[in-house]
Amino acid sequence: QVQLMESGGGLMQPGGSLTLSCTASKTSLKFFAMAWYRQAPGKEREFVARIFSAGTQKYADFVKGRFTISRDNTKNTINLQMNSLKPEDTAIYYCVALSATTLDPTDWGQGTQVTVSS
Repeated sequence: QVQLMESGGGLMQPGGSLTLSCTASKTSLKFFAMAWYRQAPGKEREFVARIFSAGTQKYADFVKGRFTISRDNTKNTINLQMNSLKPEDTAIYYCVALSATTLDPTDWGQGTQVTVSS
């Protein structure tokens, strides 16, 4: 089991930027496919972005061109750079480890709150 810890959430005005980070204290994330999901109030949890161990990325349509997922293997972190934030980006953001075969989520962090409001 991978213990994931997110950081970097907070309150930001529309149009602003935030960077979320995810790390694991006892596991190297280097060979994991990793993702960010989010859950807005009253809504289902949804996929945001994914990155494979080799660096290939995939994004949900609603964040393409605004969010960038990356990995820093030297720091054992997965980052989500969020630009041009919108109020509808308000949600709890979760760092997720994925199954290498099915890409289904296997381990979740505790989540970090992102609020976009003026």
